[in-house]
Amino acid sequence: MEEKLTLKQNILIGSLLFGLFFGAGNIIFPVQMGQAAGSNYIRATIGFLITGVGLPMLGVVASGISRSENLYDMAKPVSSAYAVFFTCLLYLTIGPLFAIPRTATVAFEVGIHPFISTEYYSIGLFVFSLLFFIFTLYYSLRPGRIIDWIGRYLNPTFVILLSILLIVCFIKPMGNASDFAPQGNYISRSFTTGILDGYNTMDALAGLAFAIVIVSNIGKLGISNPKSIAKETMKSSVVASIGMAVIYASLAYLGSTSLGSLSPASNGGLILSMASNYYFGLFGQILLAAIVTVACLKTAIGLITSCSEMFVVLFPKSLSYRNYAILFTIVSFVIANFGLNKIIQLSIPVLMFSYPLAIVLIILSLMAPIIKKNEIIYKWTIGFTIVPAMFDFINALPEPIKEYKAIKPILTYADAYLPLFDYGFGWTSLAALGFIIGILHYVYRK
Repeated sequence: MEEKLTLKQNILIGSLLFGLFFGAGNIIFPVQMGQAAGSNYIRATIGFLITGVGLPMLGVVASGISRSENLYDMAKPVSSAYAVFFTCLLYLTIGPLFAIPRTATVAFEVGIHPFISTEYYSIGLFVFSLLFFIFTLYYSLRPGRIIDWIGRYLNPTFVILLSILLIVCFIKPMGNASDFAPQGNYISRSFTTGILDGYNTMDALAGLAFAIVIVSNIGKLGISNPKSIAKETMKSSVVASIGMAVIYASLAYLGSTSLGSLSPASNGGLILSMASNYYFGLFGQILLAAIVTVACLKTAIGLITSCSEMFVVLFPKSLSYRNYAILFTIVSFVIANFGLNKIIQLSIPVLMFSYPLAIVLIILSLMAPIIKKNEIIYKWTIGFTIVPAMFDFINALPEPIKEYKAIKPILTYADAYLPLFDYGFGWTSLAALGFIIGILHYVYRK
């Protein structure tokens, strides 16, 4: 008899997956993109949905299809050393170094900062982030109940609160998006710029990490057959994808119409703050604070849980799950107090390096039933992807660093010889070449 979840269980797992993904960056980045894209917001949004929704869900599904127990298992065909390197890189990126601290700083910047004066900013951030991470740690130390905390309680609360703001936005838009000219790269590259904007959510990386949480919770609901787990993972991913796509598109629409009544803003959090104040006044500010805090809390809980579980698997003789959770929470708390702008600035080069490797690994894992996790194909494809990913890393560094004599020739070379490098996709041609060479090598050896 085939094992399968009920519709209610699929919705519950889908809600859990949605709740794990939808956090800090998911709220602020599409709004900022919408305002900058103006009349081109639809094309930019489509691009954003590819990397903001499509890739994360493919990452979760790839884990099920390739029958991988975790990210290390997915990357292991390249080599054990690479699997450890990439797993640590990804989990630290979406964990204590960038994504987890960002959840606290975004919640503070958008929800709390408007209510306190600038002179109390530092102490306010310190107190808020301390309380935020105490709450996060409390639930992270109880991973067995994560499906209850996020899937049944925090996620529905978040959706209800955010829906109030978005529904009013559609009923009474602040302006007409077609009246506002796109800015910067959105003028001629709105689609590809939207794709790169989706990187900022870190969700494709998170998808590879959250897969272990989803697969384990599907197992707790009585599904043990690997093929059935893959099928139920796909069903739940559809539920989460629909919810994320609707909210992303709505937030982008809010941003694109905001210029009709609001002045341009430097970040999506400020746009949301002004929009809430425009529609609801003081109540709007309180509503926004609740929306952002709930969204960021549930993401932080999911990230602490996933990172701690993965590091226990990688280094079983070092620390326990409890100690890893405490360690990652403390590190996140310290980094959060550097502020949101610094965290985002430092994360972009790392994302430009990590995303090509993650995308290629997802594609290879989706093809696992065909290529049988063949080491030769994996090695050639990943090996050819690392080089242009390094170029993307260098290209995303701050301008003063890029002007160094040792750096400038590297970027000039990449721009001249790597197709689409200027668009941020220079890795695609070499990754495809590596895959073809891998196939030919495999056929020759066989």
